[in-house]
Amino acid sequence: MLFTTVLATLVAVVAAAKDKRTFAVLRHYGDGPLMNCRIDPIVQPGGPSAHVHTFMGANNIGFNTTGEDLRKSTCTTALPKADLSAYWFPRLYFKDPAGGKLEPVKFFYMNVYYFFDATNDAIKSFPLGLQIVSGSALLRTPPIKSGSQNLDPSKGVLSPAQITCPRGNFDPPSWPAGSDGSTAGIGDPNNKGSGIGFPFQDCDGYASPMRVDVHFPSCYNPAAGLTNFKANMAFPSDAGNGKLDCPKGWIHVPHMFFETYWDTHALLSRFEGTLGKSSPFVFANGDATGFSAHGDFISGWDEKALQQVIDNCDAGHAGIHQCPGLIGGVNDESKRCHATCPVDEPIDGKLDNLPGNNPLAGWQYGTGSGSGTGGGNTNPAPPAPAPPAPSSTKSSTSVDPITGQTTTIYNTVTVWRTKTVEGSGSAPTQTSTPTGTKGIGDFKYVGCYKDASDRFLAGEIRPNLGKISNSNCVAYCTSKGWTVAGTEYGGQCYCGRGLTTVEKLPESQCSMACDGAAGETCGGGWALSLYTKGGVAPSSPAKRHVHDHFMHHRRGHSHDW
Repeated sequence: MLFTTVLATLVAVVAAAKDKRTFAVLRHYGDGPLMNCRIDPIVQPGGPSAHVHTFMGANNIGFNTTGEDLRKSTCTTALPKADLSAYWFPRLYFKDPAGGKLEPVKFFYMNVYYFFDATNDAIKSFPLGLQIVSGSALLRTPPIKSGSQNLDPSKGVLSPAQITCPRGNFDPPSWPAGSDGSTAGIGDPNNKGSGIGFPFQDCDGYASPMRVDVHFPSCYNPAAGLTNFKANMAFPSDAGNGKLDCPKGWIHVPHMFFETYWDTHALLSRFEGTLGKSSPFVFANGDATGFSAHGDFISGWDEKALQQVIDNCDAGHAGIHQCPGLIGGVNDESKRCHATCPVDEPIDGKLDNLPGNNPLAGWQYGTGSGSGTGGGNTNPAPPAPAPPAPSSTKSSTSVDPITGQTTTIYNTVTVWRTKTVEGSGSAPTQTSTPTGTKGIGDFKYVGCYKDASDRFLAGEIRPNLGKISNSNCVAYCTSKGWTVAGTEYGGQCYCGRGLTTVEKLPESQCSMACDGAAGETCGGGWALSLYTKGGVAPSSPAKRHVHDHFMHHRRGHSHDW
């Protein structure tokens, strides 16, 4: 009887916790970030990513990190030993108004709030290896016309990211009054210290410089799987009575909130003349607006330990490491944890261009031209390091899976030297370059050919085939009657009857590993691994005007030439 009474009491306590939000902050220790590096094992696994991220968490991090890899880490910046997760976000850079050079802003620290929201659902631990992305690296325009946040999908377009600017005095305002986001950020009507987009004033609040805030969705769809970051997560919806519920069949996991602090105030003397007019700060992806604030997470938690926290802890700002009965204990704050970046390139000091050669875009820099190093970037291209680092900037439109907004994508690829990091468990796979005799059915490989933003092989552009291999791209193009197939950038497929512009490239420029085939290469940055029926090499087209006509109408028509 006593056991039954105790069990009933415990169940009641857990159930009661759903009637109000509880939380505990995950705190980190050490002297700065785990590392800064141009990798992204979620969005761009297999090699260097488009822009630099700042990493916190477990140190067994690399190009292709999984939850199992993280559990093999030798240290973590997180205070709870049970948390071997990876947390990352775009690095912040400062563009000096005087000389135009770019340099990293000092990273202060990070907090991760673990909210256990009021809900009718049972809140469960993250499954090991769960990948979550929040915010959009694509945005250069505001997701909504208000500076406030929206985390409820039933109430319109989501806006999970804000920038907080603590100040001693909010006169003048941090974001221009009446801004619609076209030339400046938008202040939160309910909070003078927050808004979307970079503020135009100095964030001089005591011990709290500019802060980037990102909320993460907390509904996991097991049918989508751990790694399908575009479809596996959603924000819960208002269920009434102050509760937030997930769709049926989904799992309610903790609601994370990233706070990342950057010491922008220390640079005031160098941008004081721009106050009220513009912002000198840019994210590593080239975004000068701040609308593209985002964050990434791979769970490396001991699931039992996190569940114990969910069920029993409401430590608040004291931190998860203060939770009663914490499984695994707490790390020694006098120690340090760092990781070595596997991409060998300059990312610190005063730079002519952002790492990855990302052009600046947004507001005073325009929306980008979509070719070369355009996008309104006034900085000259840097001299290439040894060995040569071919680079290109791609621009296209896309509907963002999180906000539902049509945006311009800036995706710059620079191929740099990489190095294998001892113990990372995630070094890039060595791949072989296709030879001219390689055949797939009636198609034969004919070489590496140049591509550009107006698409030199444009009969059918990037059909949705899942993970790309040369075989499934050729098979698809064959099924549609095309006679030329090409793969590009490791995960893109193109079909047609010929190239509108023919320029053969060295095989070294078609060396990106295929998303869907280990050991194969699928083109590169603006480089097509080309297959033709019968193995006939492409020649220059006789009728250029057909291509010109296509470029005017390609959104609505499919052309055959």
